[in-house]
Amino acid sequence: MIGDTTDFPAASGEIQPLGHAETVPAAPDALPPIVAQEPPVDAEEFEAAFGESLAHALDLATWVPGDEMDALYGRLEQEVEAAVAQENLVRAKVRDEIFPRLRTRPKALPGAGVFQATVAQVEQIHRGLLFNGLVEACDGTSAMTETLPIGVAQIGVCLTSYQGDRGSWVHRMFRRDLRVGGLDPVDETLRILERRRDSSSFDGGSRRDTMSELARRGIMAFAERAVLMEKSSAPWRMGHGNPAPYELLTGSGMRDLLESSIHLLQQLVIDHRQFVFVPSSANRFLLTIGDALHPLEYAVVDSIEDDLTRIVERGHYRGAWADMIPEVRRFAREAGSKIAVGVFRASTMAPPQVFYAHVDCVHEAALIALADSALQEHRGFPMLIDLAHTVCSATFGGTAISELTKLAYVEAGAPYRYMTERQSRK
Repeated sequence: MIGDTTDFPAASGEIQPLGHAETVPAAPDALPPIVAQEPPVDAEEFEAAFGESLAHALDLATWVPGDEMDALYGRLEQEVEAAVAQENLVRAKVRDEIFPRLRTRPKALPGAGVFQATVAQVEQIHRGLLFNGLVEACDGTSAMTETLPIGVAQIGVCLTSYQGDRGSWVHRMFRRDLRVGGLDPVDETLRILERRRDSSSFDGGSRRDTMSELARRGIMAFAERAVLMEKSSAPWRMGHGNPAPYELLTGSGMRDLLESSIHLLQQLVIDHRQFVFVPSSANRFLLTIGDALHPLEYAVVDSIEDDLTRIVERGHYRGAWADMIPEVRRFAREAGSKIAVGVFRASTMAPPQVFYAHVDCVHEAALIALADSALQEHRGFPMLIDLAHTVCSATFGGTAISELTKLAYVEAGAPYRYMTERQSRK
């Protein structure tokens, strides 16, 4: 078992933060916010960013015919080369000026800074935790197949470790416009037609369509974290995304989901603590810090308290939801201050990756994520999450439920009636 960072042997002693506080300029009041709210883009900003005016980009006379693509290759090479050269300059500035300030700025997170892991530590994680099955990862997938009579949503979640498959779970939801309930068939038909007219409007869909999408995302996010808490027996739990995602903090429009999520996330973040989550994407501020990291370096940047607070304060907890505001705010303050966000780089060729962990276990979590990602030198992303994703997609992916639905229509005597043009083209 891993304890605090002093338990890790290093080639030259304990993990040491990079940089020296006494040699850097005075710390600013704050670093740029982790989540920035971008204003609308005006014409001048567009031209500054892309090197051409919006009018020039909209003029088809400036476009290159598709059979003359060779003319664009030289421009592409020049732009990429210039961009890489510029990033190299930014990288040096980040290492010299920003890295030390992660530790010295006002209200810096305890343990913040940049740290160099060693090959010996990576090997210890491999042998002592990952390959012994003491880390289990969970990932989910959701798929929706829509036809005129019915919509079928399938949500699958898989739990894996390097000791083998730890289980998989699936749930299907069926949405029908008409459910027999003793109603007058004429009246009910009129209601169905009215709903379908609303859901076919030009604004992109009805409230029911939006609800279906939010429900799928929210239920899948909840199920992934519930499996980690209720089905996993490993001391360390690895997840995909943010441990406290937007879908759960807002309940995806469902009060019961919000109440259940707060209770579940309290168990994961406050009680269990030994978790690490790695998302597939991140904001440019974190990626800029990560781009300046050397292989096997990681940075502990900040907590996500401000991020969770912004979600809560901008949420729609009104009416019947109003009594939930104190509880959600308390959770955002308590749990948000305990969730650290950082970034690591596993290899020279791999991009940086963001990670989330409990502040008391952040160094252990970073080393676990880094060691698992080092197994994929080209991706630099945790292999356990990829393994869970692959199993889940193969078992519960969109193709599977689509084909099963087609078979069900064959059995119902309507094999082609509700196919779209693209589906019948194959």
